[in-house]
Amino acid sequence: MIPPNDHIRENERLAALASYSILDTFPEEDYDNLTRIAAQICGTSISLVSLLDSNRQWFKSRYGLGVSETPKEYAFCAHAINDANDVFIVQDSRSDERFKDNPLVIGEPRVIFYAGVALCNDEGLPLGTLCVIDHKPKLLSQSQVDSLKALSRQVMNLLQLRKTQVRLKKSVELLNEKNDALEQFAYVAAHDLKSPLNNISSTAELFSDCYADAMDDDGKTMLSFIQGASEKLKTLIDGLLEYSKSESILKEQKSRIDLQELCHEIGGLFSFDMPLSLVLKSKLTSVTMNRTAINQILINLVGNAVKYNDKEAIAIELGVSEDPDHYMFYVRDNGPGIAPKDQDGIFQIFKTLGTTDKFGKQGNGIGLATVKKIIEKLGGTISVSSTPPHGSTFSFQVKKEDASCSDFEVGTEPLSGFVQ
Repeated sequence: MIPPNDHIRENERLAALASYSILDTFPEEDYDNLTRIAAQICGTSISLVSLLDSNRQWFKSRYGLGVSETPKEYAFCAHAINDANDVFIVQDSRSDERFKDNPLVIGEPRVIFYAGVALCNDEGLPLGTLCVIDHKPKLLSQSQVDSLKALSRQVMNLLQLRKTQVRLKKSVELLNEKNDALEQFAYVAAHDLKSPLNNISSTAELFSDCYADAMDDDGKTMLSFIQGASEKLKTLIDGLLEYSKSESILKEQKSRIDLQELCHEIGGLFSFDMPLSLVLKSKLTSVTMNRTAINQILINLVGNAVKYNDKEAIAIELGVSEDPDHYMFYVRDNGPGIAPKDQDGIFQIFKTLGTTDKFGKQGNGIGLATVKKIIEKLGGTISVSSTPPHGSTFSFQVKKEDASCSDFEVGTEPLSGFVQ
């Protein structure tokens, strides 16, 4: 027996093999199908996808063979990879000086006939072979040789696909880590900024109360700028904190939510300073979903409908319906509406329309971005339709967590809840 020589670029070859993360993985049907086809086409009892490590040949797929690996010094495939440009064929190993006393020839599995095609990556480095083996001497036709080459290319396609998937998985994991770190930084930074901003705002307010009579108009104006800027920054920071916490909201388990109670709770948050009618339109009495998430969504949408409303009497309609896979919601108001040119951008973070609300304050462009983020994480979408000055309708849907069972009740008449 003549042991095989290492490949001329052995270290590079081993590094290339390692990059596929394939060694010692479980059997896969796609590879097994190819070895089965190879054996059937070539009329052999054994077919293997063999990958050559530093000291063994390991079989990703084995047809007609019980063992999963053999020593490299006995491997026919270790000879085959050194002739990667052609099919390596041994018609009768018993008369070949390289193999006649090889333990795999004189013992099981009695490798008498061997034909192997090297599995080469894009750099021409052989990872192993697709081979066929028989217990008696044999010849292959040109058609069989061509078929074996074609099947080897399919094996490499599978290996390359796996490598791409491994890279993609690592990229996604790295991106998630960076996103988590960025959100954590935003949360910590925003949280740490709140205390000094509160001090600035409180000091400015105290200064204004105590020394207003001693200041001229320019001084009062500058002090009002400080107070206004502080309040705007506090609002921005609160928005960033809500945005960064939106991921944790989704970890809450779903629960049964009474829609009538939900309507009263949401409306009650905004009905103290202004006349407000919030009407529920639905044939459903309840939905089963993440309570904190739907509260966050509706508080933002109803809050915007209230703050930017230009009517003396604010009217908002909340609609809820369902299909087998989704709950559908809409929030319709009687406000000034949103111009068509602005409708595409309002869900982008920090995107504002440049208008002030009825209290003279400008939005920070975080609320609707947070709403969109939560809805998309719930497997849904959100959109807006509006024809100024006839109000706006925000429509969104969220995926039911278990579409096979129904956890809600269906009423026979529309329900209306009023908050005055």
